Amino acid sequence: MSLRTSEAHSSLKALAIVGPKSRSPTAPIETDDTELVEACRRGESKAMELLYHRYKRRVFGLVTRIVGSSDSEEVVQEVFVRIFRGLAKFRGDSQLSTWIYRLAVNCSLSHVSKRKRRPECEELSEHEPAEAPPSRDPALSKRLQEALVTLPAGYRAVLVLHDIEGQSHEQCAKILGCRVGTSKSQLHKARMRMREILGTSLRDEE
Repeated sequence: MSLRTSEAHSSLKALAIVGPKSRSPTAPIETDDTELVEACRRGESKAMELLYHRYKRRVFGLVTRIVGSSDSEEVVQEVFVRIFRGLAKFRGDSQLSTWIYRLAVNCSLSHVSKRKRRPECEELSEHEPAEAPPSRDPALSKRLQEALVTLPAGYRAVLVLHDIEGQSHEQCAKILGCRVGTSKSQLHKARMRMREILGTSLRDEE
């Protein structure tokens, strides 16, 4: 693996997503997730607002990396609709964040699957890179974005979860609903594909 390709792989973690700007909630942020879920179940509007503000940036970032920026707002709205509808059935077998990530990934993959059945929309949406903040090498950042959107959605999901969001393989497996070994295998394949794409891109510029 070349130095530039290695640098590109390391730079994946720098591709943070900044969600829509909004004012911080006035409710106390120290409210733990258990109390927050119970308050949401009681229909308390402040609790629902706090949950939204607590998780919106992470959900927005994850969704945007999987579906692209053009469809992200639509999918994020669907994710939060599912969150608030599903809280009554949330049993606490996993962390709230893991459950929310699972909903976000499922919504995103479902959206990508439906979009592929609409050829007239695929070219426009599938290859639109997500927004990313300026990096030390803007050209490298652009190549990373372009490479990421060419991955199959499943590879994209595990790569985003592990290499960008910093989730462990155990957490990735819980979110994706698969075995830890499967998560590791998918990540390896995703990284290899990224290296192939980035290697080709770098060679083309030489």
